[in-house]
Amino acid sequence: MVVSVPAVRPNMLHLYHWEWNQVHRLAVQFKARVTYLRYTHAISYERLSSIFGSVFGLKISEGAIANLLAKVKTSLDDQVSQILQRLRRAKLICSDETSAGVKGQNQWEWVFQNQDVCLHVIRPSRASGVINEVLGEHRPDIWVSDLFSDQKNHPAPQWQVCLAHQLRDCQYAIDVGDRIFAPGMKRLLLRAFIIHRRREKMDDTRLKRYRENLQERLTRILNLELEHKDGIRLRKCYGGLINNLFLFLEDATIPPTNNQSEQAIRMSVIFRRVTNGFRSEWGRDLFAAVRSVVNTGKRQGLAAYQSIQQALSIDGSLFSPS
Repeated sequence: MVVSVPAVRPNMLHLYHWEWNQVHRLAVQFKARVTYLRYTHAISYERLSSIFGSVFGLKISEGAIANLLAKVKTSLDDQVSQILQRLRRAKLICSDETSAGVKGQNQWEWVFQNQDVCLHVIRPSRASGVINEVLGEHRPDIWVSDLFSDQKNHPAPQWQVCLAHQLRDCQYAIDVGDRIFAPGMKRLLLRAFIIHRRREKMDDTRLKRYRENLQERLTRILNLELEHKDGIRLRKCYGGLINNLFLFLEDATIPPTNNQSEQAIRMSVIFRRVTNGFRSEWGRDLFAAVRSVVNTGKRQGLAAYQSIQQALSIDGSLFSPS
């Protein structure tokens, strides 16, 4: 018995292909909207279900939303891998951490970022082993962070201390009564910021003189006679950081503060306060993946929703072809 198969016209193949692309595009848009509303506006599953029903006329249960987000996590794995690969080639890395609630237990969200990428990971530990896990064998040239003990165990040969934190510490010492060390140190740090803002108008010789002058002033401040306990505490701290305070004046690519890292985890703090944390490890990991995509996309000139949509697209990438 011979079965005849009708020929498929070429224009029908184009039609099928177009229809499939349209369906995929709509699916990506829907996933991106759910992900965007959940992880950039901290909207609960119950409210998401209500919003899509009343605004878009689409009935979707809370369980269906959870299943959809679980698939989103798998879809974002490749983007997170690309971000990690770029981070492991970076010469400069800035890092910070904040607490995160996972299944009723306290864990820690770490951020590793620079002008190109931003990676978030949430781990049970705040120890430096997380840094080693993320970076593997990679050793960046420069590390930027606060004075948290495990940040000091970074693998980079050079370390720029966040001066924004030091200004706050000096102001605290002034507020509790130190009238000698903290005021002088605060003026010195502010002077370094002014030089940094004006560096484009300076030649190398003049900038070098300013750096040398800052070091001389720092030496004089460290040699002051002190009585207040907070002034003594700060002097002990900065006495071991002489080479880590003004590194940014030697290399224009080094930021004087770690503010970009703090800004990257600001939404994480808001999300924690609104939602009271994560009830599963996959939810924890999905949140970190979304924040990695959103904050990396921001560094590539993309808005939050654009970043998520691009990351979920077929063959989509947050990075322009080099």
